[in-house]
Amino acid sequence: MKLKTYIYIDGFNLYHRALKGTSYKWLDLKSLFQRILDDKHEIVGIKYFTAIVSGKLDPHKPIRQQAYLRALQLSIPEISIHYGQFMSHVVKATLARPVGQNKWADIIKTEEKGSDVNLAVHLLNDAWLGKYDCAVVLSNDSDLKEAITLVKNHHRKLIGVAMPPNCFPSKELMQVAHFVKQIRNASLAASQLPDVIPGSNVHKPKEW
Repeated sequence: MKLKTYIYIDGFNLYHRALKGTSYKWLDLKSLFQRILDDKHEIVGIKYFTAIVSGKLDPHKPIRQQAYLRALQLSIPEISIHYGQFMSHVVKATLARPVGQNKWADIIKTEEKGSDVNLAVHLLNDAWLGKYDCAVVLSNDSDLKEAITLVKNHHRKLIGVAMPPNCFPSKELMQVAHFVKQIRNASLAASQLPDVIPGSNVHKPKEW
């Protein structure tokens, strides 16, 4: 029997743990999970949690992001995109190599707010609504442990965790998941969208 499967993706985690600095950013999310999951999984929903990036340092950055999000929506009927927000503020940080008496520096700290909470809420609500038999969460955020535990114990759903390459898996998430799938660079390379999305003028950015 096929398992109705929903995929929940922490876009910030995926980008920084697997895609930043690589040529894999034009990633086909459905194709990726079809590769790493067993044939018994029927992907009926993909929820991608992200935030609109700032163009303050690179004005082309939000343009590239919007092109990618549009490409996902045109290519994957099962996908929905859910937005948090980026917040920047000045904080004091200790210098790794103090200069004389100067041990501190003001730095700009940028944080993504809302995506982890949104992911947890959707995971729980979709379980309550009976939308899936199995949920697969792509994140390394241990704060999701409680939401996963509730879905597992009270809704009797199968829960998997997908781990990006080049990161230490969260022990807390591994403890509560039924299964863990490690994403390999080879799977990322093989799961790319077409350079030009058919039937549209959306294309992969030349420089990214």
